[in-house]
Amino acid sequence: MRLAVIGCGYVGLVTGSCLAEAGHEVIATDNDNARIEMLNSGRLPIYEPGLDRVMESATRAGRLSFTTDCAKAAREADAIFICVGTPPLDSGEADLSAIDNVARQIAAASRSPKLVIEKSTVPAQTGEQLRHALRVYGRSGGGSFRVASNPEFLREGTAVADFFHPDRIVVGVEDSESEQQLREIYRPFLEGRFHCPVHEPKCPVGPAPVFLVTTIASAELIKHASNSFLGLKISYANVIADLCERLGGNVEEVTRAMGLDPRIGPHFLNAGLGFGGFCLPKDIQAFIRLAGKHGVDFTLLKEVEAVNRRRIEQFMEKVRKALWVVKDKKVGVLGLAFKPNTDDIRFAPAIDVVRRLTAEGAKVRASDPVAAERAGRVLQGVEFLEDPYQVAREADALLLLTEWKEYRDLDWKRIYKDMARPLVLDARNMLPPAKMKELGFEYHSFGRPDLSTNTVLVPS
Repeated sequence: MRLAVIGCGYVGLVTGSCLAEAGHEVIATDNDNARIEMLNSGRLPIYEPGLDRVMESATRAGRLSFTTDCAKAAREADAIFICVGTPPLDSGEADLSAIDNVARQIAAASRSPKLVIEKSTVPAQTGEQLRHALRVYGRSGGGSFRVASNPEFLREGTAVADFFHPDRIVVGVEDSESEQQLREIYRPFLEGRFHCPVHEPKCPVGPAPVFLVTTIASAELIKHASNSFLGLKISYANVIADLCERLGGNVEEVTRAMGLDPRIGPHFLNAGLGFGGFCLPKDIQAFIRLAGKHGVDFTLLKEVEAVNRRRIEQFMEKVRKALWVVKDKKVGVLGLAFKPNTDDIRFAPAIDVVRRLTAEGAKVRASDPVAAERAGRVLQGVEFLEDPYQVAREADALLLLTEWKEYRDLDWKRIYKDMARPLVLDARNMLPPAKMKELGFEYHSFGRPDLSTNTVLVPS
Protein backbone atom coordinates (compact mmCIF):
# COMPACT_ATOMS: atom_id res chain seq x y z
CA MET A 1 0.00 0.00 0.00
CA ARG A 2 1.21 3.55 -0.69
CA LEU A 3 1.50 5.47 2.57
CA ALA A 4 2.52 9.00 3.50
CA VAL A 5 3.97 9.84 6.90
CA ILE A 6 3.88 13.54 7.70
CA GLY A 7 6.38 14.48 10.41
CA CYS A 8 9.83 12.91 10.77
CA GLY A 9 10.28 13.09 14.52
CA TYR A 10 10.49 10.11 16.88
CA VAL A 11 7.05 8.75 16.02
CA GLY A 12 7.13 9.55 12.32
CA LEU A 13 10.57 8.07 11.65
CA VAL A 14 9.83 4.85 13.51
CA THR A 15 6.37 4.53 11.96
CA GLY A 16 7.51 5.23 8.42
CA SER A 17 10.63 3.07 8.57
CA CYS A 18 8.90 0.06 10.13
CA LEU A 19 5.90 0.20 7.79
CA ALA A 20 8.29 0.36 4.83
CA GLU A 21 10.35 -2.54 6.17
CA ALA A 22 7.12 -4.54 6.45
CA GLY A 23 6.49 -4.11 2.72
CA HIS A 24 4.58 -0.85 2.23
CA GLU A 25 5.71 1.99 -0.03
CA VAL A 26 6.25 4.97 2.27
CA ILE A 27 6.93 8.63 1.54
CA ALA A 28 7.97 10.48 4.69
CA THR A 29 7.87 14.25 4.74
CA ASP A 30 8.86 17.07 7.07
CA ASN A 31 9.03 20.85 6.73
CA ASP A 32 12.55 20.89 8.22
CA ASN A 33 14.85 21.00 5.18
CA ALA A 34 17.98 20.19 7.18
CA ARG A 35 16.32 17.11 8.68
CA ILE A 36 15.23 15.80 5.27
CA GLU A 37 18.72 16.40 3.85
CA MET A 38 20.17 14.45 6.77
CA LEU A 39 17.75 11.56 6.24
CA ASN A 40 18.41 11.48 2.51
CA SER A 41 22.12 11.18 3.26
CA GLY A 42 21.40 8.14 5.44
CA ARG A 43 21.88 9.83 8.81
CA LEU A 44 19.42 9.93 11.69
CA PRO A 45 18.61 13.12 13.64
CA ILE A 46 17.74 11.08 16.75
CA TYR A 47 19.22 8.15 18.64
CA GLU A 48 16.93 5.12 18.69
CA PRO A 49 18.41 1.60 18.88
CA GLY A 50 17.80 -0.41 15.72
CA LEU A 51 16.22 2.42 13.75
CA ASP A 52 19.31 2.99 11.62
CA ARG A 53 19.23 -0.61 10.38
CA VAL A 54 15.51 -0.50 9.61
CA MET A 55 15.76 2.80 7.75
CA GLU A 56 18.80 1.67 5.76
CA SER A 57 17.14 -1.62 4.78
CA ALA A 58 13.84 0.00 3.73
CA THR A 59 15.59 2.79 1.82
CA ARG A 60 17.89 0.35 0.03
CA ALA A 61 14.85 -1.71 -0.99
CA GLY A 62 13.28 1.41 -2.51
CA ARG A 63 10.25 1.35 -0.20
CA LEU A 64 11.15 4.43 1.90
CA SER A 65 11.87 7.94 0.65
CA PHE A 66 12.04 11.39 2.23
CA THR A 67 10.87 14.74 0.89
CA THR A 68 9.93 18.23 2.01
CA ASP A 69 7.06 18.19 -0.48
CA CYS A 70 4.07 17.42 1.74
CA ALA A 71 1.65 17.96 -1.15
CA LYS A 72 3.39 15.33 -3.28
CA ALA A 73 3.38 12.83 -0.42
CA ALA A 74 -0.31 13.39 0.28
CA ARG A 75 -1.28 13.29 -3.40
CA GLU A 76 0.44 9.97 -4.11
CA ALA A 77 -0.61 8.09 -0.97
CA ASP A 78 -3.66 5.93 -0.31
CA ALA A 79 -3.45 6.60 3.42
CA ILE A 80 -1.74 9.41 5.34
CA PHE A 81 -0.33 9.18 8.85
CA ILE A 82 -0.12 12.50 10.70
CA CYS A 83 2.86 12.33 13.06
CA VAL A 84 3.55 16.00 13.77
CA GLY A 85 4.28 17.39 17.21
CA THR A 86 1.59 18.50 19.63
CA PRO A 87 3.63 20.35 22.28
CA PRO A 88 2.00 21.81 25.39
CA LEU A 89 0.83 25.39 25.40
CA ASP A 90 1.35 27.57 28.47
CA SER A 91 -2.10 26.45 29.60
CA GLY A 92 -1.06 22.78 29.45
CA GLU A 93 -3.40 22.05 26.55
CA ALA A 94 -1.95 20.48 23.40
CA ASP A 95 -0.95 22.82 20.60
CA LEU A 96 -2.79 21.47 17.53
CA SER A 97 -1.65 24.15 15.09
CA ALA A 98 0.67 21.73 13.25
CA ILE A 99 -2.21 19.30 12.69
CA ASP A 100 -4.38 22.13 11.39
CA ASN A 101 -1.62 23.16 9.01
CA VAL A 102 -1.18 19.59 7.78
CA ALA A 103 -4.94 19.27 7.22
CA ARG A 104 -4.82 22.36 5.03
CA GLN A 105 -1.96 20.92 2.94
CA ILE A 106 -3.60 17.49 2.58
CA ALA A 107 -6.91 19.00 1.53
CA ALA A 108 -5.31 21.30 -1.03
CA ALA A 109 -3.20 18.56 -2.58
CA SER A 110 -5.57 15.58 -2.71
CA ARG A 111 -7.54 14.71 -5.82
CA SER A 112 -8.69 11.22 -4.79
CA PRO A 113 -10.20 9.59 -1.66
CA LYS A 114 -7.79 9.39 1.30
CA LEU A 115 -7.72 7.82 4.73
CA VAL A 116 -6.18 10.36 7.12
CA ILE A 117 -4.87 8.78 10.31
CA GLU A 118 -4.08 10.61 13.54
CA LYS A 119 -0.86 9.10 14.89
CA SER A 120 0.13 12.11 16.95
CA THR A 121 -1.05 12.15 20.55
CA VAL A 122 -4.09 14.40 20.56
CA PRO A 123 -6.96 15.20 22.93
CA ALA A 124 -10.39 13.68 22.42
CA GLN A 125 -12.54 15.29 19.73
CA THR A 126 -9.51 16.13 17.58
CA GLY A 127 -10.70 13.62 15.00
CA GLU A 128 -13.98 15.45 14.70
CA GLN A 129 -12.16 18.76 14.27
CA LEU A 130 -9.75 17.23 11.75
CA ARG A 131 -12.63 15.86 9.68
CA HIS A 132 -14.25 19.31 9.67
CA ALA A 133 -10.97 21.01 8.71
CA LEU A 134 -10.39 18.62 5.80
CA ARG A 135 -13.89 19.26 4.54
CA VAL A 136 -13.57 23.05 4.82
CA TYR A 137 -10.06 23.29 3.37
CA GLY A 138 -10.87 20.82 0.59
CA ARG A 139 -13.96 22.52 -0.78
CA SER A 140 -12.31 23.41 -4.08
CA GLY A 141 -10.51 20.08 -4.50
CA GLY A 142 -11.63 16.72 -5.75
CA GLY A 143 -10.61 14.62 -2.76
CA SER A 144 -12.79 13.05 -0.11
CA PHE A 145 -11.53 12.09 3.31
CA ARG A 146 -12.09 9.51 6.00
CA VAL A 147 -10.49 10.08 9.38
CA ALA A 148 -9.18 7.48 11.83
CA SER A 149 -7.21 7.50 15.07
CA ASN A 150 -4.29 5.11 15.58
CA PRO A 151 -2.47 6.11 18.79
CA GLU A 152 1.16 5.13 19.19
CA PHE A 153 2.49 3.26 22.21
CA LEU A 154 6.19 3.51 21.39
CA ARG A 155 8.72 3.79 24.20
CA GLU A 156 11.86 5.74 23.43
CA GLY A 157 14.77 3.35 23.59
CA THR A 158 12.67 0.36 22.49
CA ALA A 159 10.46 1.99 19.86
CA VAL A 160 11.48 -0.26 16.96
CA ALA A 161 10.83 -3.45 18.92
CA ASP A 162 7.55 -1.94 20.17
CA PHE A 163 6.42 -1.29 16.61
CA PHE A 164 7.30 -4.76 15.32
CA HIS A 165 5.97 -6.54 18.41
CA PRO A 166 3.08 -4.49 19.84
CA ASP A 167 0.84 -5.89 22.54
CA ARG A 168 -2.12 -4.07 20.98
CA ILE A 169 -2.92 -2.04 17.89
CA VAL A 170 -5.71 0.43 18.57
CA VAL A 171 -7.67 1.87 15.67
CA GLY A 172 -10.48 4.35 16.13
CA VAL A 173 -12.78 4.41 13.12
CA GLU A 174 -16.30 5.40 12.12
CA ASP A 175 -16.74 3.16 9.06
CA SER A 176 -15.90 -0.39 8.00
CA GLU A 177 -13.80 0.70 5.02
CA SER A 178 -11.35 2.54 7.29
CA GLU A 179 -11.17 -0.47 9.61
CA GLN A 180 -10.37 -2.82 6.74
CA GLN A 181 -7.76 -0.46 5.31
CA LEU A 182 -6.00 -0.17 8.67
CA ARG A 183 -6.20 -3.92 9.17
CA GLU A 184 -4.48 -4.35 5.81
CA ILE A 185 -1.78 -1.83 6.75
CA TYR A 186 -1.01 -3.76 9.93
CA ARG A 187 -1.53 -7.26 8.50
CA PRO A 188 2.24 -8.03 8.35
CA PHE A 189 2.49 -7.35 12.08
CA LEU A 190 -0.68 -9.25 12.93
CA GLU A 191 0.52 -12.29 11.00
CA GLY A 192 4.25 -12.02 11.81
CA ARG A 193 5.22 -11.54 8.16
CA PHE A 194 8.09 -9.06 8.42
CA HIS A 195 11.83 -8.89 8.87
CA CYS A 196 12.70 -7.75 12.39
CA PRO A 197 16.29 -6.50 12.76
CA VAL A 198 15.96 -6.22 16.55
CA HIS A 199 15.82 -9.95 17.31
CA GLU A 200 17.96 -11.47 14.58
CA PRO A 201 18.05 -14.27 13.65
CA LYS A 202 14.68 -15.10 15.20
CA CYS A 203 12.08 -13.15 17.14
CA PRO A 204 10.92 -14.48 20.51
CA VAL A 205 7.69 -16.43 20.40
CA GLY A 206 4.81 -14.45 21.84
CA PRO A 207 1.10 -13.86 21.42
CA ALA A 208 -0.15 -12.02 18.36
CA PRO A 209 -1.06 -8.39 19.04
CA VAL A 210 -4.67 -7.54 19.78
CA PHE A 211 -6.25 -5.52 16.99
CA LEU A 212 -8.67 -3.36 18.95
CA VAL A 213 -11.32 -1.42 17.03
CA THR A 214 -12.95 1.50 18.85
CA THR A 215 -14.60 4.79 18.12
CA ILE A 216 -12.29 7.68 17.28
CA ALA A 217 -13.03 9.41 20.60
CA SER A 218 -12.17 6.27 22.58
CA ALA A 219 -8.90 5.77 20.69
CA GLU A 220 -7.91 9.36 21.41
CA LEU A 221 -8.68 8.89 25.11
CA ILE A 222 -6.81 5.57 25.36
CA LYS A 223 -3.35 7.09 24.83
CA HIS A 224 -3.79 9.85 27.42
CA ALA A 225 -5.44 7.44 29.85
CA SER A 226 -2.61 4.91 29.48
CA ASN A 227 0.26 7.37 29.91
CA SER A 228 -1.45 9.10 32.82
CA PHE A 229 -1.91 5.79 34.60
CA LEU A 230 1.77 4.94 34.13
CA GLY A 231 2.69 8.29 35.65
CA LEU A 232 0.33 7.55 38.51
CA LYS A 233 2.11 4.25 39.22
CA ILE A 234 5.51 5.96 39.29
CA SER A 235 4.34 8.69 41.64
CA TYR A 236 2.62 6.11 43.85
CA ALA A 237 5.88 4.15 44.14
CA ASN A 238 7.70 7.38 45.03
CA VAL A 239 5.27 8.19 47.84
CA ILE A 240 5.76 4.62 49.13
CA ALA A 241 9.50 5.28 49.02
CA ASP A 242 9.04 8.40 51.16
CA LEU A 243 7.05 6.38 53.68
CA CYS A 244 9.68 3.63 53.72
CA GLU A 245 12.38 6.17 54.53
CA ARG A 246 10.43 7.35 57.55
CA LEU A 247 9.40 3.91 58.81
CA GLY A 248 12.52 1.90 58.04
CA GLY A 249 11.02 -0.12 55.19
CA ASN A 250 12.55 -1.00 51.85
CA VAL A 251 10.58 0.26 48.86
CA GLU A 252 11.93 -2.47 46.61
CA GLU A 253 10.61 -5.17 48.91
CA VAL A 254 7.24 -3.45 49.10
CA THR A 255 6.82 -2.81 45.37
CA ARG A 256 8.10 -6.27 44.43
CA ALA A 257 5.40 -7.85 46.58
CA MET A 258 2.83 -5.47 45.09
CA GLY A 259 3.91 -6.32 41.55
CA LEU A 260 3.43 -10.04 42.12
CA ASP A 261 -0.29 -9.34 42.30
CA PRO A 262 -1.46 -9.76 38.68
CA ARG A 263 -4.03 -7.03 39.21
CA ILE A 264 -1.17 -4.57 39.80
CA GLY A 265 1.85 -5.89 37.88
CA PRO A 266 5.53 -5.00 38.41
CA HIS A 267 6.04 -2.37 35.74
CA PHE A 268 6.43 1.35 36.51
CA LEU A 269 6.70 0.77 40.26
CA ASN A 270 10.32 1.91 40.41
CA ALA A 271 11.00 4.63 42.96
CA GLY A 272 13.53 7.32 42.19
CA LEU A 273 13.93 10.76 40.67
CA GLY A 274 10.57 10.63 38.91
CA PHE A 275 9.45 10.55 35.30
CA GLY A 276 10.44 12.90 32.52
CA GLY A 277 10.62 12.89 28.75
CA PHE A 278 8.17 14.47 26.36
CA CYS A 279 5.27 12.02 26.64
CA LEU A 280 4.23 11.44 30.24
CA PRO A 281 4.49 15.03 31.56
CA LYS A 282 2.84 16.47 28.43
CA ASP A 283 0.08 13.89 28.26
CA ILE A 284 -0.78 14.19 31.95
CA GLN A 285 -1.02 17.97 31.66
CA ALA A 286 -3.17 17.71 28.56
CA PHE A 287 -5.45 15.12 30.18
CA ILE A 288 -5.95 17.33 33.25
CA ARG A 289 -6.81 20.33 31.06
CA LEU A 290 -9.10 18.26 28.84
CA ALA A 291 -10.97 16.93 31.88
CA GLY A 292 -11.31 20.40 33.40
CA LYS A 293 -12.52 21.84 30.13
CA HIS A 294 -15.39 19.36 30.21
CA GLY A 295 -16.26 19.74 33.88
CA VAL A 296 -14.26 16.83 35.34
CA ASP A 297 -11.87 17.67 38.19
CA PHE A 298 -8.93 15.30 37.78
CA THR A 299 -7.41 16.07 41.19
CA LEU A 300 -5.81 12.63 41.25
CA LEU A 301 -3.57 13.49 38.28
CA LYS A 302 -2.77 16.91 39.70
CA GLU A 303 -1.23 15.17 42.70
CA VAL A 304 0.67 12.82 40.37
CA GLU A 305 2.25 15.92 38.84
CA ALA A 306 2.96 17.44 42.25
CA VAL A 307 4.64 14.28 43.57
CA ASN A 308 6.80 14.13 40.46
CA ARG A 309 7.86 17.78 40.76
CA ARG A 310 8.88 17.27 44.39
CA ARG A 311 11.32 14.46 43.54
CA ILE A 312 14.01 16.82 42.30
CA GLU A 313 13.97 18.98 45.42
CA GLN A 314 13.90 15.89 47.64
CA PHE A 315 16.96 14.57 45.85
CA MET A 316 18.72 17.92 46.18
CA GLU A 317 18.03 17.78 49.91
CA LYS A 318 19.83 14.45 50.01
CA VAL A 319 22.76 16.02 48.15
CA ARG A 320 22.90 19.01 50.51
CA LYS A 321 22.67 16.83 53.58
CA ALA A 322 25.44 14.51 52.38
CA LEU A 323 27.80 17.28 51.22
CA TRP A 324 26.91 19.83 53.93
CA VAL A 325 28.14 22.62 51.62
CA VAL A 326 27.51 22.29 47.89
CA LYS A 327 29.42 25.38 46.77
CA ASP A 328 32.81 24.60 45.19
CA LYS A 329 32.35 20.84 45.62
CA LYS A 330 33.36 18.66 42.68
CA VAL A 331 30.26 16.75 41.71
CA GLY A 332 30.23 14.04 39.05
CA VAL A 333 26.99 13.30 37.19
CA LEU A 334 26.33 10.06 35.33
CA GLY A 335 23.31 10.23 33.06
CA LEU A 336 21.57 13.19 31.41
CA ALA A 337 18.84 11.65 29.23
CA PHE A 338 15.40 11.25 30.76
CA LYS A 339 15.78 7.45 30.44
CA PRO A 340 18.39 5.02 29.09
CA ASN A 341 18.77 4.12 25.40
CA THR A 342 17.75 7.56 24.16
CA ASP A 343 19.39 10.94 23.65
CA ASP A 344 16.18 12.76 24.57
CA ILE A 345 16.67 15.32 27.36
CA ARG A 346 13.24 16.97 27.13
CA PHE A 347 11.83 17.37 30.65
CA ALA A 348 14.69 15.17 31.89
CA PRO A 349 14.97 15.31 35.71
CA ALA A 350 18.75 15.02 35.37
CA ILE A 351 18.90 18.36 33.54
CA ASP A 352 17.02 20.08 36.36
CA VAL A 353 19.33 18.54 38.96
CA VAL A 354 22.45 19.74 37.12
CA ARG A 355 21.02 23.25 36.79
CA ARG A 356 20.40 23.37 40.53
CA LEU A 357 23.89 22.10 41.28
CA THR A 358 25.54 24.76 39.14
CA ALA A 359 23.24 27.45 40.56
CA GLU A 360 24.45 26.49 44.05
CA GLY A 361 28.08 26.75 42.98
CA ALA A 362 29.04 23.12 42.46
CA LYS A 363 31.75 22.26 39.95
CA VAL A 364 29.96 19.74 37.78
CA ARG A 365 31.42 17.16 35.42
CA ALA A 366 28.92 15.04 33.53
CA SER A 367 28.69 12.12 31.13
CA ASP A 368 26.02 10.29 29.17
CA PRO A 369 26.50 7.56 26.54
CA VAL A 370 24.49 9.43 23.88
CA ALA A 371 22.82 12.55 25.33
CA ALA A 372 25.83 14.68 26.28
CA GLU A 373 25.85 16.66 23.02
CA ARG A 374 22.19 17.64 23.39
CA ALA A 375 22.68 18.44 27.07
CA GLY A 376 25.61 20.69 26.21
CA ARG A 377 23.28 22.93 24.23
CA VAL A 378 21.12 23.71 27.27
CA LEU A 379 23.52 23.48 30.24
CA GLN A 380 26.05 26.15 31.14
CA GLY A 381 29.12 25.81 33.35
CA VAL A 382 29.33 22.01 33.03
CA GLU A 383 32.36 20.02 31.89
CA PHE A 384 31.27 17.12 29.68
CA LEU A 385 33.47 14.05 29.59
CA GLU A 386 33.00 10.87 27.59
CA ASP A 387 34.68 8.60 30.15
CA PRO A 388 32.61 8.02 33.32
CA TYR A 389 35.77 7.18 35.23
CA GLN A 390 37.10 10.66 34.49
CA VAL A 391 33.83 12.09 35.82
CA ALA A 392 34.39 10.25 39.10
CA ARG A 393 38.09 11.12 39.46
CA GLU A 394 38.70 13.37 42.49
CA ALA A 395 34.96 13.98 42.85
CA ASP A 396 33.44 14.83 46.23
CA ALA A 397 30.21 13.13 45.17
CA LEU A 398 28.98 11.03 42.26
CA LEU A 399 25.32 11.25 41.23
CA LEU A 400 23.58 8.53 39.23
CA LEU A 401 20.72 10.25 37.40
CA THR A 402 19.88 7.94 34.46
CA GLU A 403 19.77 4.17 34.75
CA TRP A 404 22.13 3.26 31.92
CA LYS A 405 23.31 -0.35 32.10
CA GLU A 406 26.81 0.93 31.39
CA TYR A 407 26.86 2.66 34.78
CA ARG A 408 25.58 -0.36 36.65
CA ASP A 409 28.44 -2.38 35.19
CA LEU A 410 31.25 0.06 36.03
CA ASP A 411 34.26 -1.05 38.03
CA TRP A 412 33.13 0.41 41.34
CA LYS A 413 36.30 -0.68 43.14
CA ARG A 414 38.24 1.54 40.75
CA ILE A 415 35.80 4.40 41.26
CA TYR A 416 36.15 4.09 45.05
CA LYS A 417 39.90 4.55 44.77
CA ASP A 418 39.62 7.47 42.31
CA MET A 419 37.10 9.63 44.17
CA ALA A 420 38.19 12.34 46.60
CA ARG A 421 35.31 11.22 48.81
CA PRO A 422 33.54 7.92 48.08
CA LEU A 423 30.03 9.36 48.19
CA VAL A 424 27.40 8.05 45.76
CA LEU A 425 23.86 9.39 45.52
CA ASP A 426 21.83 7.01 43.41
CA ALA A 427 18.67 8.76 42.17
CA ARG A 428 17.55 5.66 40.26
CA ASN A 429 18.14 2.92 42.86
CA MET A 430 20.43 1.21 40.36
CA LEU A 431 23.05 -0.27 42.64
CA PRO A 432 22.76 -2.79 45.49
CA PRO A 433 23.22 -0.95 48.80
CA ALA A 434 24.92 -3.88 50.54
CA LYS A 435 27.57 -4.13 47.82
CA MET A 436 28.24 -0.39 47.93
CA LYS A 437 28.67 -0.55 51.71
CA GLU A 438 31.00 -3.51 51.36
CA LEU A 439 33.12 -1.48 48.97
CA GLY A 440 33.28 1.36 51.49
CA PHE A 441 31.02 3.93 49.86
CA GLU A 442 28.72 6.39 51.53
CA TYR A 443 25.65 5.45 49.55
CA HIS A 444 22.21 7.07 49.42
CA SER A 445 19.15 6.19 47.34
CA PHE A 446 15.35 6.52 47.50
CA GLY A 447 13.22 4.46 49.90
CA ARG A 448 15.95 2.00 50.88
CA PRO A 449 17.97 1.95 54.11
CA ASP A 450 21.03 4.17 53.67
CA LEU A 451 23.96 1.82 54.15
CA SER A 452 26.59 4.52 54.42
CA THR A 453 29.74 4.27 56.43
CA ASN A 454 32.24 6.70 57.89
CA THR A 455 34.89 4.00 58.17
CA VAL A 456 37.42 3.95 55.39
CA LEU A 457 37.40 0.48 53.91
CA VAL A 458 39.97 -0.38 51.28
CA PRO A 459 38.50 -2.87 48.78
CA SER A 460 40.51 -6.01 48.31
